[in-house]
Amino acid sequence: MSKTVISFFSFGIALIIIGALFKVMHWPQATTLLALGLTFESLAIVIFAYQKLKK
Repeated sequence: MSKTVISFFSFGIALIIIGALFKVMHWPQATTLLALGLTFESLAIVIFAYQKLKK
């Protein structure tokens, strides 16, 4: 796995964890953080799949 994929994946996981904490605490912007986290996870999967297909 390249550093780009790992970076996107790690950042996405961090956003999802923080978003879940915001959701549990009923703080604003929890849904936005969860959506951003899932978006970064999706980008990591797409980049990873593209790199695998390219080889």
